[in-house]
Amino acid sequence: MTYPFNCITNFIFVEHKPSKADVILIPGGSRPQLIEKAVELYKEGYASHILPSGGANPKLTEYKTEWEYLQNIALSLGVPENTILKEDQAKHTFDNANLSWQVLQNSNLKTNKVIFVCKTHHARRALLTYQTAFPTNIEFVVCPIVDERDVRKDNWFLDQDKIDIIMKEVEKIGQYFGKHIPNWLNR
Repeated sequence: MTYPFNCITNFIFVEHKPSKADVILIPGGSRPQLIEKAVELYKEGYASHILPSGGANPKLTEYKTEWEYLQNIALSLGVPENTILKEDQAKHTFDNANLSWQVLQNSNLKTNKVIFVCKTHHARRALLTYQTAFPTNIEFVVCPIVDERDVRKDNWFLDQDKIDIIMKEVEKIGQYFGKHIPNWLNR
């Protein structure tokens, strides 16, 4: 069905079919589904390394950082420790992006294409953030997850809580990226 807000749906919800890449990126978080999806893609041979990102998070009382939390799950699911890159200082999504790019540069891992695992409703903002920090020649393949809030392309408009989540994403994109457009033109 056609709704006036279909343009919001198409803009916010970014998703690609997985394809072979150099690394799987996770922009932090306290949702186990993020690393579970990354591990699934890793085990299917889509990338040789996983780079979770994230510093301290008060929601994760048993772990010092989001990275430690995500790494712990990956190890428990059988991912070898030497294939999990480390970024454990990020405080927000721009930090996740900038610090992850630094880790990749320092690792000497050839990086032309990345798989990006994030929450469905966070896909556009997170993607734009990483595209701001990474060189323009890096290709992103977005493979989002649906967390326990069940915010999806086909249901976000049916519940006020989900509507609020999506509209907050639209607002944040406007607040965060207007100032970056001139920089993108000059890259």
